[in-house]
Amino acid sequence: MKTALTFLLSIYLLKACINTNSNGESNREIDTAAVQTSNNPVLSKAKLAAYSRVAETFYQKNLNRPSFNGSFLVAKNGQIIFEKYHGFFDLKKKDSLTPNSAFHIASISKTFTGMAVLRLWEEGKLQLSDDLSKYFPYFPYPGVTIKMLLNHRSGLPNYVHYLDKYKWDKRQYITNEGVLQTLYTYRPPLQFNVGKRFSYCNTNYALLALIIEKVSGVPYGKYMDSTFFKPLQMNDTYVFSLADTARAMPSYEYNGRKFPTEFLDLVYGDKNIYSTGRDLLKWDQALYPTTGFFKTATLDSAYLPYSFERPGIKNYGLGWRMFCYPNGKKIIYHNGWWHGNNTVMTRLMQDSATIIVLGSKRNNNVYRVKPLFEAFSHYNNSNEEMDQ
Repeated sequence: MKTALTFLLSIYLLKACINTNSNGESNREIDTAAVQTSNNPVLSKAKLAAYSRVAETFYQKNLNRPSFNGSFLVAKNGQIIFEKYHGFFDLKKKDSLTPNSAFHIASISKTFTGMAVLRLWEEGKLQLSDDLSKYFPYFPYPGVTIKMLLNHRSGLPNYVHYLDKYKWDKRQYITNEGVLQTLYTYRPPLQFNVGKRFSYCNTNYALLALIIEKVSGVPYGKYMDSTFFKPLQMNDTYVFSLADTARAMPSYEYNGRKFPTEFLDLVYGDKNIYSTGRDLLKWDQALYPTTGFFKTATLDSAYLPYSFERPGIKNYGLGWRMFCYPNGKKIIYHNGWWHGNNTVMTRLMQDSATIIVLGSKRNNNVYRVKPLFEAFSHYNNSNEEMDQ
C-alpha cells in the first residue's frame, strides 16, 4: 500500500508562467501538475496539448465571464491538462484566487463521509446492515440502516426543510447532535416507508458523521484529517468550524451579495468541507483500485447503483452519484450547492479523466460539464442534467 501511495502522491510540477489580469484570472502556460497512479503514464506533449485545447475551448465558451468566480481543472491520467482561476477570494478585497484557495465544496463533502464509513466497514468496526438504534438508542425510525443512509433510501425527513416547519430559532446554530435531537423531539414524519425508494436527504449524512465519531472515538474533522487529508497530502483541505470563519472563503449570490453565516452552517458530513481543485484531484486518484488506498471490493460497493425506481441513466451508489449509460459506460460524480457555492467533481474512471469546477458565486453554468465528456470517449449523452 505504501508503494501505491508513493505513486499516488508523486507530483510532477513543471514551470508555469502566472500573471493575473484585472478580472483576477490567472493566465498560465499549460501546468502539468499531476498526481499519478501507478498504471497511468505521463501524457505526451502532443496529447497534452490536444486535450488542453478542448478544455480551454469549453472554458472560454462556458465559464470565462464575470458571472463565474472560481476554479476549473481538467485532468487525464491524473495529470492536469488545463486549469484556470477566475475571480477573487473576496469580491470586495479583490485578492485573486490561486491553486491554494479552498472553496466550500458543499455536497461533494458527502463523498468523504461515505468513504469514511466504508473505511470503518473495511476495518470491521461497523456493518452496513447495522440498524441506527445500535448507535442512537431508541431511534424513533426503526429499520433504518447505515446502508440506507449512504444510498439515500432511509426515508428520513430532511433537516434543512423540517426545521422551518417546527419553527427552529434561527438565532441559534443547529449542530449534528442538534439534528439528531430534533428527530427525537419533533418526530417529523418519514418521507416514505423505510427503504422504499431513493430520496436525496442531508439528514442521512449528518447522522453518518455522528456514527463516524462514535465508532472512531474522535471528532469528524480530526478523523478526516488523519485518515484522508494528511495521508493524501491534501494540505489545503479542512472541515469547517466557527474557528475557521476568518480564513473561510465567502460565497455570493448572482448579484454579488455576500451570504452571511446562518443557523445551518455548523452541520457537517453532508457539507462543510473546504478544498481545492488540486486536492480533490488527489482524492479522485486515491479512489482507483490500483492505488490500494481502498480495497477493490469496497470501491465496487461504493460505485454500485442501488436505486431503480425511475427509468434513465441517473443513479446513486454509497456516497456517489452516477450516470449508467446503455453502452456500459459509467460516470461517477458528485455535485454540490450551498449558499453561493456551486461545485462539480466528475470522474470518467474508464477513461482516467477528471473534471473539477469550484465556484463561490452562484452560477448554474458550473454544472454544465457534460459536453466535455466527449473529449475523452463516446458516452451516448442523454438530455438528463447533472443533479446539484
